[in-house]
Amino acid sequence: MVQRSSTGTAGVWLTVLVCGLGYFVDIYDLILFHIVRRESLLDIGVTPEGMIDASSFILNAQMVGMLLGGMIFGIMADRKGRLSILLGSILLYSVMNIANAFVTTVEMYALARFLSGIGLAGELGVAITLVSEIMPKHSRGYGTTVVASLGILGAVGAYAVHELTSWKTAYIIGGVLGLLLLLLRVSIGESTMFKAAEGRNNISRGNMLMLFTGKRIIRYLASIAVGVPIWYVIGILVAFAPEFTVASGGDGTVSAGTAVMWAYVGLAAGDLLSGLASQALRSRKKAILLFLVLTAAAITWYLATPDKSATLTYVMCGVLGGCVGYWAVFVTTAAEQFGTNLRATAATTVPNVVRGSLVPALWLFNTLRNQQAENLLYAAAVVGGVTIVIGVLGWLALRETYGQDLDYVEEW
Repeated sequence: MVQRSSTGTAGVWLTVLVCGLGYFVDIYDLILFHIVRRESLLDIGVTPEGMIDASSFILNAQMVGMLLGGMIFGIMADRKGRLSILLGSILLYSVMNIANAFVTTVEMYALARFLSGIGLAGELGVAITLVSEIMPKHSRGYGTTVVASLGILGAVGAYAVHELTSWKTAYIIGGVLGLLLLLLRVSIGESTMFKAAEGRNNISRGNMLMLFTGKRIIRYLASIAVGVPIWYVIGILVAFAPEFTVASGGDGTVSAGTAVMWAYVGLAAGDLLSGLASQALRSRKKAILLFLVLTAAAITWYLATPDKSATLTYVMCGVLGGCVGYWAVFVTTAAEQFGTNLRATAATTVPNVVRGSLVPALWLFNTLRNQQAENLLYAAAVVGGVTIVIGVLGWLALRETYGQDLDYVEEW
């Protein structure tokens, strides 16, 4: 297939729009499990007492799949092209999300989410890489902000679809949307930076080992560390909002799906504000630090407030989402840390390693709550404190990349 080149302002913004819609479908499918978690697990026979353990098992399977998929698709994107790997990624997660509608056991559910996770891992990093490489260096933050902000609204779309349909139908719709998205991908072209690097035979492309040599390992680990608090907030505080509300002595009618929806409304707003802040401050690092501080304050408010009502919980989830809404800046910064021959590998693996960090976070959370007689608030506070410390340490080691020229390659 011959790709059409995305040249000129109209072509650039068409690419941004298509990448944003792709991320919309990605987030729809990624977050749908959180929205239908209780309903779907009860439907396949999980007891209320076993809800957290079954949920954690399935979430871990999804996150491990995303960690593996991030490596696979990131390396392929640097070796074969930004666009070529997206088709396989979208096809895999679309088919597997349709398969989610037909699971009958926790083990089948976990397998379907694991394979979905592998496919979902390829979307965001490659989209951000492509947009970063086609936008002018001093304004590319606007493009990646549009992609992330539009994509985050996929969670709102998932919530709205589920409100009108059953959990099984919602999964099928997500898969169909992904298959339809394949038709849009033919309207955008390959990055000229990648094409230039591809023509050089003396460089190593998509070699993940290069990320762990010299000062690159510091840049790579720092990029991961600053994003760790984001997925702790979404994967623990928001995902288990009903349980946290009851633990505070509050309302027992909180809906996990509604909590997730409001968190992602906040995330969309936060992504927009953090992206604009990084442009206004002319600094990725200043924007990230600002939102790390806000995140720490919001976590404290959420866990320390007693007797929460359902309404207050939803408001808090929206605020938490807004505070961790530096996702766009975080992924953009990860892409900007590395040369063209490693950029997609880094930008695709970093957010998925962050998502995968939910696995040890959930393990520590469950270990602490079991040791403290099911004390969810204590466990969440300890895990939250650890993630904030990790985020700040990563920020200290991060390199400022605002306005940096990305047309270069990494050497051994």
